[in-house]
Parts: sequence; structure tokens; C-alpha cells
Amino acid sequence: MQDIKELSLSKLQDQLISWQAPKYHARQIFNWIYQKGIVDFDKMSNLPVALRTRLSQEFNILGLSLADLQKSKDGTTKFLFELEDKNLIEAVSIPAARRVTGCLSSQVGCKFACQFCASGLNGFKRNLTVAEILDEVLYLKNNTVDVDLTHIVFMGTGEPLDNYENVLTAIRIINSPEAFNIGARRITISTCGIIPAIKKLESEDLQIELSISLHAADDKSRDQIMPVNRKYPLEMLIKCCHEYTAKTNRQITFEYILIKGFNASHAAAQNLVTLLKDLRLAKVNLIPANTIAELKIAPPPTSDVIAFRDYLFKSGINVTLRKERGQDIAAACGQLRLRHEEQI
Repeated sequence: MQDIKELSLSKLQDQLISWQAPKYHARQIFNWIYQKGIVDFDKMSNLPVALRTRLSQEFNILGLSLADLQKSKDGTTKFLFELEDKNLIEAVSIPAARRVTGCLSSQVGCKFACQFCASGLNGFKRNLTVAEILDEVLYLKNNTVDVDLTHIVFMGTGEPLDNYENVLTAIRIINSPEAFNIGARRITISTCGIIPAIKKLESEDLQIELSISLHAADDKSRDQIMPVNRKYPLEMLIKCCHEYTAKTNRQITFEYILIKGFNASHAAAQNLVTLLKDLRLAKVNLIPANTIAELKIAPPPTSDVIAFRDYLFKSGINVTLRKERGQDIAAACGQLRLRHEEQI
């Protein structure tokens, strides 16, 4: 049975027309699912009974179930979902004043084997479908309290640009006024630096945010922790970023996880300034590493983090320091899934 969330509004309208039903019902269905969070066709009271019956026979709505949930003292909530094929994915809800950010997975596992990330420790299984990605959003939306889900970041398990078509299709539905109606500028794709996909993204005419996982400012260091750098080294990546900002006039955020004993020195900060100083519309987001015992990773001392940030700021780099969230619930990508799989 097909998941109805695989259909865009226009495709759902075409489906209804083929059933000789008025196409305006498609907007009503979108409203019920995406805005009201209803996942039962029988509860869509403004649809004819015959149409509700036909929809129930042809489609389902929700294809995941909650396998585990952990809530941090800071309000961050990590959800572990089981898909219909028994694979596991994670999503995170991160509340702040007047906003809630949903962090989504785009794949089951990851093939890029970044050495600071638990997502790929058990290998790559498959891409998520459009419907499975939207399931995450729907579940997070239905489980936010007081403040609506306002922002989406594709920073969970997997490489979003390695599942390009499904992620972009899901984003268009997330952005759609008839569906979740989350503004494009409140949607972020994070990538390890897949250059052909970044070039393709330039032409999508979507004002989404692009975030690049950098984490080292020289090829030797980046090769050690991000194998993708051997295929798309820094010179190629930064050139691509120049082209992206020139064509889209959109800022790129460079994520930089500060790892004790690896990339948090003064020399590393100098390398980062040199790498980015000529890049228009760039911002660096510093992130103290989550402690991941399986990867032997820990954050540097707070004094080193502050010194690193201050050097970038004084050198003219637009820099922010991400507030640590979910430390008490292992909120780093893949950790909850990894621990669950080790127990079964």
C-alpha cells in the first residue's frame, strides 16, 4: 500500500481526478494531514464517506512507530523510530524561546564514515523515502508543546545530498503553504561536501540554508576524519562555495566541531581564517564535540573553545558558538540508534 505522503499536491489532485473526485479535496487532505496532524482518513470529516473509504483502501499515512524516547533536562527530545522494515532512524526536537527546531534523518545509516559521527558506525542501509522524511516532521509537529515546529535542519543520520531527490521533494512539501508551511529560510541542509550535488542545489530556486560540515581547515587533517575529502578536497570545495554564494546570494554556514587534541589549537584557528577569509557570505558555527566513547572523541576545555572563537572573531570571521544541547541524553547523531541496536 502506498503512503499518501509520497504525493505532491498536484499528484494527489491528479489521483483524485482519475477517481472522478473533485480535485479541491486534495487541499483538504493536505490540511488534515500536515496542518492538523490527522493520520486517520476516517477522521477527515469534510470528505465524502466514499472518498474516505477509497483513500483507506489505496493509501496509508504514517509508516513509523516510536521505539524509544529520551528527554533532556534542557527540553531537547530525541526520538528513535522504527520503520516498517524494522530499520531504525532518529529525529530530535530542540526547543528555544519562541521556536522549535526539528533535526531530521535522511538515510538509515551513512556511507561517508566521518570519524566524529556515530551515524555510520553500523554501516549504510538505505535512503529514506519522501514519506518517511515527512513522517519525522509530522511526528515532531504532533509532539511539540506550547510552540509550533518552526525550523527544520537535515543534520540527523545520513548525508542529505546523497538522497538528493527525496530530500528536495520532502523540502518542497515542508515549505508548501498547503502542508507544513515552514519558510524556506527556516530549512537547512547540512552536507559533508558533495560538490556535484551542491552545484545542482544552486539551480533549485529555493532559499533554503546550506550548511557544510568542515571540521578541519587543511586536507591532511580533514582526510583523517572525513574520507569524502579525498574525493572532494578543500580547494575544490571552497571554489564550489564561492560559485554557490555568487549564484544564489545565500550565506553558507561552515560547521566546525571542536575535538580535543585534534582541531582546536591556535594553529587550527589560523588555518581556518586563511581558508575562509575571502569567501563572501560565510559563517562559522563552532560546536564543542559530543563525547562519543565508541569513537574516542571528547570536547576541548572551555577555555580553548573560547580562545578559538575569539581568534576567529578578531580576524573578521562571522562566528557563532552553538549552545550544547542534549548532553545528558546522547543527542549526537546516531548514538541512540547505535545503543539500541547493540542491545538487540
